Amino acid sequence: MKPVRIALVGDRSDTVVAHRAIPPALQLAAKSAGLEVTGVWHHTSTIRDAAELLRDFDAVWVVPASPYANLAGALAAIRFARETGRPFLGTCGGFQHALIEIARDVCGAPDADHAETNPAARDPVVTALDCALVEATGDVTFTPGSRLHAIFGGKPAREGYRCRYGPSPAWRTRLEAAGMRFTGFDPDGAVRAGELAGHPFFLGTLFQPERSALRGEPHPLITAFVAAAGAGR
Repeated sequence: MKPVRIALVGDRSDTVVAHRAIPPALQLAAKSAGLEVTGVWHHTSTIRDAAELLRDFDAVWVVPASPYANLAGALAAIRFARETGRPFLGTCGGFQHALIEIARDVCGAPDADHAETNPAARDPVVTALDCALVEATGDVTFTPGSRLHAIFGGKPAREGYRCRYGPSPAWRTRLEAAGMRFTGFDPDGAVRAGELAGHPFFLGTLFQPERSALRGEPHPLITAFVAAAGAGR
């Protein structure tokens, strides 16, 4: 069987901890899932036709370290995964931009934007966190009955972050009406993760699960993502 092919969408840099962690994270997950995996990086500046670029991939991971060089390219990759039913994982900036894509293309809000890249945005879906999570760790609990709850075995997790922005509370009701379920929360009830109802595997987190690979540990979320990519072949 050919290796599972995962598109890694983001502006790769060796200075970004998460980017260095992603290749070993995929290999640890592949070993846990009993699969062979190939991750292929796609700088957002190269994305002109997402459907053409990504059609031969089994899954899409939109990685951390936004703002992206090409916002439209990142959003197009997310939309491709959402509309084609391919497994999707968005970590940190990838989750934030998945919310923007849903707001624009499902909720019909073309002005939905990110407060970091557009401080004057009329309708920011992603806004500054009350407390920045830069090189921070924190506990996350998951909603019973959710996919994330099952992936984590019903247990809370302690995860690492490099994040200053998150979902705007003002947008929560509209995103939920569009099918987004917020199912991961910090001890104060702030959103830390979510999943798209009706999609085979569409998950996003503000935390960076890939960092576990730097400790030599496979992460259950990335293992589940790889397994979902392999199941769809």
